[in-house]
Amino acid sequence: MLTIASSPVADNDTTYTAFRVAFLETLERATLAAQMGEPGTQYGYLTEVPFLRGCAPQVQLDALLVTWAKHVSADEFEADLVDESVLYAVCETSARVIRGEPELVNRWLSKGPRLMDLKVNALLADQIQSLHLEMTNDGDFLLISQFQDIPPDEANGLKAKFDLDQTACQVLFDLLGRWHVSPEFAQRGAGLVTSREMGTTHIVFSQVMQRTQQAR
Repeated sequence: MLTIASSPVADNDTTYTAFRVAFLETLERATLAAQMGEPGTQYGYLTEVPFLRGCAPQVQLDALLVTWAKHVSADEFEADLVDESVLYAVCETSARVIRGEPELVNRWLSKGPRLMDLKVNALLADQIQSLHLEMTNDGDFLLISQFQDIPPDEANGLKAKFDLDQTACQVLFDLLGRWHVSPEFAQRGAGLVTSREMGTTHIVFSQVMQRTQQAR
């Protein structure tokens, strides 16, 4: 169970939909980027968080599955700023895709590991956005982006003024510095993506990483 400020994230079909749609939308964009030879283009659900727009797509999906695994675990996990970023970004991304491409979302949900009877419409998009809007948090993962272009000494003073916990923010810097996914990537996708989709994901990851290395 994942909690934010001691409040559990709702464990229902709406949350599942948010995570699944964000995962598959990012995977689809990664597939297109690899095919067109543009792996460096910023894309993926985490671009909803300005500070994390440079996060590699495979790392974005790895972070999504880490947060998902916490969410469905029998153990309780207090969300860190990466988890809060993921929840915010999957909700915003999924809501946008549902409003713009409901037929695509219907297809993704029909092929998923969970049987559901949800109407993919504007109401569902609103419910998904409410998932993060109703959670109590300080929004530090959004606030930190405001200090990116400010000289370090000035930024440190402003962070203190806004009571921004720099130690807690370190996980966001660590995420930006990563390139590879964790060994538990596939098992963390249980209940969210199918084994076939996971196989496709690994193939796309290999293509994206190869293209990126060639571009350097």
